[in-house]
This record gives sequence, C-alpha cells and structure tokens, in this order.
Amino acid sequence: MKKLRQPTSLKCFACGRENPFGLKMEWFNNYDENRIEADFTLSDNYCSYPGVVHGGIVATILDETAGRAVLLSNDFNRLMVTLKMEVVYKKVTPTNTPLKAIGRVIKNGTGRAQVEGEILLPDGSVSAKCSALLYKMPQEVMDNWGSEAEEWARTTPKVEE
Repeated sequence: MKKLRQPTSLKCFACGRENPFGLKMEWFNNYDENRIEADFTLSDNYCSYPGVVHGGIVATILDETAGRAVLLSNDFNRLMVTLKMEVVYKKVTPTNTPLKAIGRVIKNGTGRAQVEGEILLPDGSVSAKCSALLYKMPQEVMDNWGSEAEEWARTTPKVEE
C-alpha cells in the first residue's frame, strides 16, 4: 500500500514545522481505504490530567484531520475552514501512547464539504470522533498567507511505502 504525504505548513499549530509549541503532525493519503491518516504519540506536554491528552488538543487533531480529508484529491486549492464541528469523546486519549487519526469525506461539494475524523487507540477502538462541515476558505484569509502560500505551493507530496 502506497501513501502520499500531504504538505505541511510552517507555523500551523497542528502541522507547522517551525512552530516550537506545535504538534508537528504529518498526514498521509491512503487511497486503498479512501481516507487520510496520521500516526502520532503525544507527550505529557499536551495533557490535562496526568496521562490524559487535553480535550482541546484532541479536538484540534480531529479538526485538522477531518479538514485535511478533502485534500485526498491532491488539490491543495481545496483547503477549507471549519464552519461547524461536533466532537464526541468516547474514551480517554492517553499520552505517551501510539495513536492514529483518520479522516474521511462524507459529502464533497464545490464550496462546502461534510467530513468526519476519529482517533484510534492501539487496540483499534475509538477514543474520540468528530463530524464537521467545512466551507471554502475566504479569499481575504488566503490573501494574508504570505510565505505560507509559497510553502504549500513549494511542498511536493512524497510517496512512501
């Protein structure tokens, strides 16, 4: 199974390579399963209670994962913003544990998309999930990207086994 690595940002909290406080996550397109995936482990720097990932961090990962699902088409002009998101916390998301985030597109339109995301525990059970409605990114937001726009345009996805 081949996976295509999605581009990352410079300053984004979720994927930004130059953000010293960020998660520095990477997502891959899994064409066999028609979804995107990210394998990650979070340290206690992101906890609420000892050994438990903060719910806001869980929501951030779900938001980014679900939102990036529209990029499965490799059309990075499809970047959208979240209009509405519902998160359901089913189990504790532990720190210092290998986890997997999965994102899927449910319905894809020209200016909107319905997506979902989930975080899987090592045993395959779901710790948290979301459903979200995305909206085409406003042009005024894109006009202020500066070096970020150049970075997204410059970054070429790499095929990894």
